[in-house]
Amino acid sequence: MEILIISIFILGYAAITLEHPLKINKSASALLTGTLVWTAWILLQPGEYIAIEHALEEHLSEAAGILFFLLAAMTIVELIDAHDGFSIITSSIHTRSKSKLLWLISIIAFFLSALLDNLTTTIVMVSLVRKLVHDQEDRMLFAGMIVIAANAGGAWSPIGDVTTTMLWIGGQITAANIMKTVFLPAVVCLLIPLLFAARRMKGDLDPHTVEERVSSTTQRERNTVFVTGIGALAFVPVFKSITHLPPFMGILFGLGFLWAVVEFIHRSKDDSKKEYYSVSKALQRIDTPSVLFFLGILIAIGALESTHILGHLAQFMNDEIGNLTAIVTGIGLLSAIVDNVPLVAASMGMYDLATYPADHFLWEYMAYCAGTGGSILIIGSAAGVAAMGMERISFIWYVKRISLYALLGYAAGAAVYVLIRGAG
Repeated sequence: MEILIISIFILGYAAITLEHPLKINKSASALLTGTLVWTAWILLQPGEYIAIEHALEEHLSEAAGILFFLLAAMTIVELIDAHDGFSIITSSIHTRSKSKLLWLISIIAFFLSALLDNLTTTIVMVSLVRKLVHDQEDRMLFAGMIVIAANAGGAWSPIGDVTTTMLWIGGQITAANIMKTVFLPAVVCLLIPLLFAARRMKGDLDPHTVEERVSSTTQRERNTVFVTGIGALAFVPVFKSITHLPPFMGILFGLGFLWAVVEFIHRSKDDSKKEYYSVSKALQRIDTPSVLFFLGILIAIGALESTHILGHLAQFMNDEIGNLTAIVTGIGLLSAIVDNVPLVAASMGMYDLATYPADHFLWEYMAYCAGTGGSILIIGSAAGVAAMGMERISFIWYVKRISLYALLGYAAGAAVYVLIRGAG
């Protein structure tokens, strides 16, 4: 039974990794993998169907909290974007120096990612750079640094990266502690590549390349939705600390509040004009396939955990390697090749909270490594894939121009964390 389940998972994982050559969306592969592993288990153990169903319900309950959180967060971001709220940030950038602009863009992406998420931040900031920078080579370098900055910024925030969010919702980390312990390593992870990349940026921007965007919303509407939306996202950790309710309850509260605000400020408009700014329209624009991808992966990992396959794998790694620092560092490097979501989900199933309680070295270092390791290759993170598509960045170009910077930043940040926290 275990061999069959492992085989199905490996084949499914391979299909996810080879999404582009196979031309099959990774969400389809993830859903097939998740359903097939449970189907194989229950068909091979028909006498235990009640226990298997109960295990599935438990894992589905855990996955639902993550999925509701992601759906609500994505909707809030889409509402802000529909109202041109991010122009509040972009309109304040006036420098013409390429080097200064690279620093400014990277720092904004770092902190914006902590409030939004690395994928959304990358899309917003790359869109901004396309308005400011005309030269294709320069623009790709900006995009590469945005990927590094967004991934580093997401690693130290409980809502900045889906893997960190998973660890937070799962109880492996707490919001205040992850922000305190991973912030400095994340800064170093960005700073090292930025120092190298900024040296390559010479001269000033062509003033004629700047494009002005005509907004369809008023300044008051943009400010109101931007402040309310960002406030709703930032309030989630506070809500959890006050009520002790799961994080998805806080984000749903924030979405409900923003929804009411949006309805109020557009109340005098006719239905055809205010439809674009509605929550129903925002739900149509969110990346639903990614949500289904997370669902498939999480229930697949749940089967591996319930059949004790992950527990045996953890024991094997501890016996053969025996060093948590080396294991987690390797997971971070592996996330440059394969998706970090299943890697972290698997790690959460391999190591239990009884042995490794909340805010243990393992979980904090996992948040850093899984969040930043994907920057080493363009295909290693959702942010990288988004930048790749938007700027037509080739895999080889990224390896030649960005990968070494990202690797040095990853290693430096890891060293800083281990020095501060102590090796596991």
